[in-house]
Amino acid sequence: MILARQSLLPAGFGTLFLIAAVVAWFWPQSSGNVTGFDPMDDFCIIAPATPYDPASGLALHEPRPIPADARCPVCGMFPARYPRWAGQVIFADGATHFFDSPVNLLVFLRDVARYSNYTAEDVIASYTNDVATDTWTPAETAYFVHGSDALGPMREGNLPSFAEREAAQAFADLRGGKVLARSEVDSGLLDSLTHAAHHHHH
Repeated sequence: MILARQSLLPAGFGTLFLIAAVVAWFWPQSSGNVTGFDPMDDFCIIAPATPYDPASGLALHEPRPIPADARCPVCGMFPARYPRWAGQVIFADGATHFFDSPVNLLVFLRDVARYSNYTAEDVIASYTNDVATDTWTPAETAYFVHGSDALGPMREGNLPSFAEREAAQAFADLRGGKVLARSEVDSGLLDSLTHAAHHHHH
């Protein structure tokens, strides 16, 4: 199973420190883009879902690699350019929408029909990238850090995600912010983050 979750902190403080150091080293105080793309070059009007490819060998609910041409249905950016922040939502027919950040994934899940031809009932799985391991983790059980100095793809605050609370707390201890469970990320918080990003770029 692709998402077999590993215990990140079986030991004590030493392991915690190591994870924190790795996260800090690989996540600079910037958007963390793989390449020097300007986010403002990414926008589009329509972002279709990526159809399921049976030849991939993946089950319908399993996370997929991000296609280079996939666009976020919320903002139109290219998630493949921002893999540290990426997310994906998979539908019952196997089609997948990819997202440039956890914030946009959560905004999408709040009102699926607004951004696609699907409904919330069609969603069978959602994933965000776990910063500590650079692997997919279920969005519903992920932990998010709000208020850190790590800038998202829009060069604004976002919600770095983690599979384990301890790793999220280690990140917050180094980079600032507060650890939130998925249930603690409410509409008010999402609205404040999306408003800040839109205000910055208009």
